[in-house]
Amino acid sequence: MPRAKGDRKLQILQALAGMLGEPQGERITTAALAHRLGVSEAALYRHFASKAQMYEGLIEFIENSVFTLANRIAADEPDGRTQAGRMVEMLLAFAEKNPGMVRVMTGEALVGEHERLRARMNRFYDRFEAALRQALRTASDGDAAPRAALMTRYAIGCLHQYATSGFARRPVEGGAPERRLLL
Repeated sequence: MPRAKGDRKLQILQALAGMLGEPQGERITTAALAHRLGVSEAALYRHFASKAQMYEGLIEFIENSVFTLANRIAADEPDGRTQAGRMVEMLLAFAEKNPGMVRVMTGEALVGEHERLRARMNRFYDRFEAALRQALRTASDGDAAPRAALMTRYAIGCLHQYATSGFARRPVEGGAPERRLLL
């Protein structure tokens, strides 16, 4: 029975994320990705027009996952400060469960790739900061904008630390006191 096209695309993205999640953090080539999957490079290009499209698929997964969870937190939690804290914790937990995505989220995997990919990740963080700002505004926090910016920078710093430690220094571990200070 032939494999569905969507299944192969997902398999390619999962293999790419897996390679990005390896602690060595070497640059990923389409040849290495094809070898990992046991297919030819041409087979990859039947599903994605470019490596940039593969990264876009990962970014789309990150956006969909994070903002679906952020919306759920906003709907379930009435207190704005608690919402904001839980959103940061959720982002860090997402990163911990998906180390390959961290290399995309920090931009490390996007070095040498098309500029639109880095711009899209920047928009992701702008949108995440806006969600934090909105949550803090519902708490009547007069410092909502600077506090949301600080919380976003804190989360990005945790992600960078996780990636540069070879995924040894977990972003969620031991950070509760720090996050309480932010709120």
